[in-house]
Amino acid sequence: MRLLPRRITVVSPAERCAHRTAGRSVSVALSGRVPGLCPDVAAPSGRSSGSRVGRSRGAMLAEPSPEEPIPDEPKPQRKVGQCPVRVRHPEVMYVERRSQLRGAVVWTHRGAPHGEGRVLPDGCMDLLWWDGALVVAGPDTRAHVHSPRNLSRITGLRFAPGTGPAVFGLPAYELRDQRVPLDELWPERAVRSLEERVAAAPSPGSALELVARDRLPQRSTARPLPSAVVELLARGRGVVDVARSVGLSERQLHRRCLDAFGYGPKTLTRVLRLQRALTMADRAVPLAEVAAASGYADQAHLSREFRALTGVPPKRLLGLRGG
Repeated sequence: MRLLPRRITVVSPAERCAHRTAGRSVSVALSGRVPGLCPDVAAPSGRSSGSRVGRSRGAMLAEPSPEEPIPDEPKPQRKVGQCPVRVRHPEVMYVERRSQLRGAVVWTHRGAPHGEGRVLPDGCMDLLWWDGALVVAGPDTRAHVHSPRNLSRITGLRFAPGTGPAVFGLPAYELRDQRVPLDELWPERAVRSLEERVAAAPSPGSALELVARDRLPQRSTARPLPSAVVELLARGRGVVDVARSVGLSERQLHRRCLDAFGYGPKTLTRVLRLQRALTMADRAVPLAEVAAASGYADQAHLSREFRALTGVPPKRLLGLRGG
């Protein structure tokens, strides 16, 4: 299995299509992760357009996409091991629905005319349809800022934590913090055929689900290790305890987590705790209560972790998210 380079030159899918039409081969990678943790919107900050496409917990289109209709009823409570479901935000051009694939989410994003998008770590991987190209978004370990004005319409399939490697056929750590064209991972001719299928489909999101479904192994009666690890860590269990519960040594657990999530169990614990805290904070729960209920030592600890993983203090982040 060929290891991927740590950094890949950024070329937009539109440029890539133009090169392909001219008969030239171009290696493409998207430096921006598209809204898997959806876009957070705020007034223009004066920052230059970042290399990331925002994934904030963001929102839904005020005007639902005809390709991916979303019912108006409230979202069901997210279960452990499922991808985060985003909350509404009137300014963000983002809409999503539950996928037919277990624990996954189908989302669509259209670039907003102004604002700031922020990518937050969530332990998930995405299959993206962007300007006629299929692209893989690896797991993030830190937040990244982007300018939504540079985005075209993008549709994505966000997999449950630990599911992406089974679809893409390589360990998650090889895609960590990267955006890679699918034809860098799968045979180019096969990817061209898939791109034609997605382009011709009335619903790109449904087409992405079919692509992933064909790659997933048949359902097994055995409980997948990644979901068990996520559930235990989300409950606040320590690494030693989790390793013992799943029948592994600490070193074995670390290696398995790198393969499944892109980082070790301690980092995964921090990411899951961040997501748990954000879910509560989005409901206007006071930060002191959020810290106590989410497993932080105190509110100061929560603030340090928010800065480390999101790049901004809690109140700033919640303001961007419309919280």
